Amino acid sequence: MREHFLAIALALLPGTACAYAQTPQATSASQQVDKGITPNSAIGEVKAIDPASNKIMVKTDAGSGVTVTVSDKTVYMRLAPGETTLTNATKITLADVAEGDRVWARGKVSKDLKSVPAAALIVMNKADIEKKHEAERTEWRRRGILGVVSAVNTETKEITISSRSMTGTQSVIIPVAEKVDMRRYAPDSIKFSDAQPGTIGEVKVGDQLRALGERSPDGSRVTAEKIVTGSFRTVAGTITAVDAASGEIKVNDMQTKQPLTVVIKQDAVLRKFPAAGEMAMFGRGPGAGQGGPPSGQPGAPAQRPGGSRPQPAAGEAPGPGGRGFRGSGGSLNIQEMLERLPTIALAEVKVGDTIIVSSTKGADPSRLTAISLVAGADTLLNMMAARQQQSGGQSAPNPAAGLGSGIQFGIGLP
Repeated sequence: MREHFLAIALALLPGTACAYAQTPQATSASQQVDKGITPNSAIGEVKAIDPASNKIMVKTDAGSGVTVTVSDKTVYMRLAPGETTLTNATKITLADVAEGDRVWARGKVSKDLKSVPAAALIVMNKADIEKKHEAERTEWRRRGILGVVSAVNTETKEITISSRSMTGTQSVIIPVAEKVDMRRYAPDSIKFSDAQPGTIGEVKVGDQLRALGERSPDGSRVTAEKIVTGSFRTVAGTITAVDAASGEIKVNDMQTKQPLTVVIKQDAVLRKFPAAGEMAMFGRGPGAGQGGPPSGQPGAPAQRPGGSRPQPAAGEAPGPGGRGFRGSGGSLNIQEMLERLPTIALAEVKVGDTIIVSSTKGADPSRLTAISLVAGADTLLNMMAARQQQSGGQSAPNPAAGLGSGIQFGIGLP
C-alpha cells in the first residue's frame, strides 16, 4: 500500500471521514452522497462478520450499509488511532477483526455503493479508539473552558465569553490566532465531531464556545489551541407524547407555552436528574459514591449536635451526608453535575416528565434535534430558581426563564 494515501487512515476515527475522503462516487438524484464512501474505499464501523461467506457488514457514519467482501488476497493491518502511515501498523487476520471496530476497506466500490471487494482492510480497534477519546475528554476537562459569548471583536480577533466556574462567573478573553483550530456546529448537528471549520466572523453574541488551551495566571485570558462554537437553544418543557419508533418526543415549552417536537437521534445523550433525596453520588468530584472520610477527619462534613449533618441551603442540591453540591468556592457547579449524570434510554423517558433539551438552531423553530436531554428536570429548575433568589435576584415569572444562560450543555466533550 503506497504512502501517498495513508494519511486517510485518520478517517477511521468516528466523525472524521469527511475530512479525508476522496471525491464521493457519482450517484443518481435519488441517492444521497455519503462521504464515507468513495469510488475506491468505504469507511465505517463493523456491524457483523460472517467468516463462512468472507463478508463483513459495515455501517458508515452517515448510516449507509456496505458489504465488504474479503479473500485470501486481502491484506489486514491494525493501526493505532492517530497514526497517519503504516510504519507502526501490525499485520492481523480476519479473526482479529471484531464488531465495533472501525475499518477502511480499499477496493473498487460497486455502482450502487453497497459493496466493495477489499484488497486491503485497515482496522482500528474499538477499545483503542475509546481510550483515545477518553484521553481527549480528560484533556478538555483539565485544560478546557466553556462559556457564552458576550463580545466579538473581529478587528483584534478576540472573543470574550462569560464562563461559569466553581467560584462564580468570570469574563474571559480568547484571542483567535491563525494557528487556532477553529470549528463550528452546523444547524441540526449533534456531535462534537460534526463541527466544521469555522471563522471568527461566524461567531455571534449568545453563542456557546468551548476552548482548549492555557489560561493566564489570573484566568482572564486563554491562549487557545482549539475553539468550537455554535448557536444553541436550551428549552425546558413537559412531555405530552413519546414515539420511540420514530424517535420523537412532543413537549410543551414551559417558557413560550408552544408545542415542540424533539427529535432523538442515535448520538443524542439522554440523562436522568435524580430526585433531591438521591443526589448523594453527585456531591463530590472523582470518586463520588465511594464514601467520604470519617467524621472528624480532614474533608469530612462537620457534625452537628446529636450527630446530624448540615442541611443544604435553598437552591443547593443535596450531596453526600446531606451536604449541598458545591464547588471549592461555594458555588453550585451545575455544569459539572450535568456531565456526571447517568445516561438513560429513550424508553425511560415518560409522558409527564419535565425535560431540559439542548440543540443547535435549525431551520424549523418548532423542531429540535437533541444534543443533550435531561429528564426529571423539575428539581434542577427549582434549584436554579432558589439559587437566583438566594443571590439577590428577583423571582422569574417561570422556572425556565433564563435557562440558556444558566446551563450550557450544547457543546459536549469529544
